[in-house]
Amino acid sequence: MGGAMGGNGRESGAARVGYRLAGLCAVGFLARASYALARTPVLALFAVSLGAGPQAVGFAVGISTITGVLFKLPAGVLSDVVGRRRMVFAGLGVFALAPLAYLAVDSYPALLAVRFIHGFATAIYGPVAMAVVVAAVGERRAEGLAWFSSLTIVGNLLGAPLGGFLLTWLAAGGAPRAADFRVIYAVVAALGLASLLLATVALRGVADAAPAEARSWATVWRRFRAGVREILMRRGVLLTGNLEGAENLAVGALEAFLPVYAVQVCGFSAFQAGLLWGVQTASALLSKPLMGRWSDRGARQALAFWGVLLCAAPFAAIPWTRDYPLLLALCAVFGLGEALVTSSAAALVADLCRAEDVGAAMGAFGTLFDVGHAAGPILAGALIALAGPGAVDYRLAFGVIAALLLAAALAFRVGVRAGERA
Repeated sequence: MGGAMGGNGRESGAARVGYRLAGLCAVGFLARASYALARTPVLALFAVSLGAGPQAVGFAVGISTITGVLFKLPAGVLSDVVGRRRMVFAGLGVFALAPLAYLAVDSYPALLAVRFIHGFATAIYGPVAMAVVVAAVGERRAEGLAWFSSLTIVGNLLGAPLGGFLLTWLAAGGAPRAADFRVIYAVVAALGLASLLLATVALRGVADAAPAEARSWATVWRRFRAGVREILMRRGVLLTGNLEGAENLAVGALEAFLPVYAVQVCGFSAFQAGLLWGVQTASALLSKPLMGRWSDRGARQALAFWGVLLCAAPFAAIPWTRDYPLLLALCAVFGLGEALVTSSAAALVADLCRAEDVGAAMGAFGTLFDVGHAAGPILAGALIALAGPGAVDYRLAFGVIAALLLAAALAFRVGVRAGERA
């Protein structure tokens, strides 16, 4: 009987963890759907409609990620002190309210300002949500993170094709108007508000990680310094974050310029451009849970290394074709490589730091992640602009970024030892 009771207790505990993870995934799905709808392919085409050239388009796509570069690490550390539940609600509040500002955008500078503010959503929510998942699933952290990212990435999967479809439908075959973009960003705001409302139910049973007596600014500053020092002294954390950052360099460039390349160079519709991104996202989505289980069996370093190589090859090949089925295939392979990297890198960072510094580690990891994501569209825009006015050759930009992926993979391979843990 005692064994049965013990078994029932374990099953009950597993069920509670499962319900909590499911709630976090549902909230994340709505939040990411909102954010994805605001970005690809709508944002780049919105910037073009405001008169932006390649460099300006890249900066418009990258500036929200610069917010993450500046604030993800402080947000991660702060969550370890004041409590992750509060930080989750703060991030979701930005998801809900910031999109309303797009409705008043009528110039490129205004778009930049709104994009920077919107970036606070993922800067606050991202590292905190990952830290909550790590705490909830224990030793199965890679599988838990993989499921969390996979189920929330469904929002990304739906957001891009939905944005392309709405834009194509609203424009009725012509050039999109300002009113068309406003309708789409009203939908973005509605999805963000839904994620905030759902969180009030999904997080009801989630306790803050920090005890009440620890919530002081002196404690915040002390933990911030200790956490940063712990992370900066660990070569493995930095190299893993650099690897993820390089992979996101390519993701950011693809996010910004795949829609422009597909529409302006290849002559496809906005819906077809969004579907390209959707296929990439679907490939990553379907692969991540399996890759997470494989990672938990001791293959984290190998999966991350080969994943970056698998991203580099199709990325470099994309601007060499205008064949739509081939572009779909290249995007699918890139998504598989992304799944290999993202299912292993975050769990490897958690392995390489102390338990009390997981929030700070995820914040630092998120910062390096966002450095790459922000730099990708900016670097790609600058390289594309080098081709001269009216030029449409993307090959130099994509080739240079593919070479940077290879360099980051080699540095990771040499610098991170197999089986290394805190």
